[in-house]
Amino acid sequence: MNKSNKAVFTLPDVKRPALICALVGSLALAACAPRVDNRGNQVHPEDVAAIEVGQSTRNQVLELLGSPSSEGNFGAATWYYVSERTETLAFLAPELKERTVIAIEFDANDVVTKVETTDESHAEVVQPASGETPTAGNSLNFFQQIIGNLGRFNKDKKK
Repeated sequence: MNKSNKAVFTLPDVKRPALICALVGSLALAACAPRVDNRGNQVHPEDVAAIEVGQSTRNQVLELLGSPSSEGNFGAATWYYVSERTETLAFLAPELKERTVIAIEFDANDVVTKVETTDESHAEVVQPASGETPTAGNSLNFFQQIIGNLGRFNKDKKK
């Protein structure tokens, strides 16, 4: 108790660093909330359910879902609506949480013939080909490039 008869709360000097470390640590963890990124054309499942195979037309799909993310180039006319949601925590690589691809196929009269929804479980990992692509020309090392450039600098030519 002090002279004014009021109780004063004080911590022993030993507990202060531990308390400060715990406070700073809890604030740092609270600040590491994941950043959520939504990409692509986010289509509502109710809107997809409203599309009737054999009844809905291309214009009705356009009004209902908007323009597609991509259009098929081969075979039947197909529109693709692609969306994905990723989460990134601090400095770590983004983690895929959800990916949806909706494919809507049309016949020659612009009537829907097929509606198919797939998710990331149907995805296949594509491995890029290893090796180098050959290029035309010479392969020069550092010194050959330096020596090859000597004398190539043009001085101002009088016209």
